[in-house]
Amino acid sequence: MSARVRKAIGSLIIVVFMLLYIAVAASLGGHMPDQWALRLLYYAIAGIGWSIPLIPLMIWMNRGR
Repeated sequence: MSARVRKAIGSLIIVVFMLLYIAVAASLGGHMPDQWALRLLYYAIAGIGWSIPLIPLMIWMNRGR
């Protein structure tokens, strides 16, 4: 598979994943107790957490032939 095809497929997967991740994270965040420290912690973790499942995909996208 060419690098161009891998990057196109990977980009599409990233966009779909991010849309779903944002919807779920925002929905769960709306159910958090009304404490600023707890919400800050949740959104900090959720803001960083999206990258962890995408690391293998990004490695695959940028893999050389």
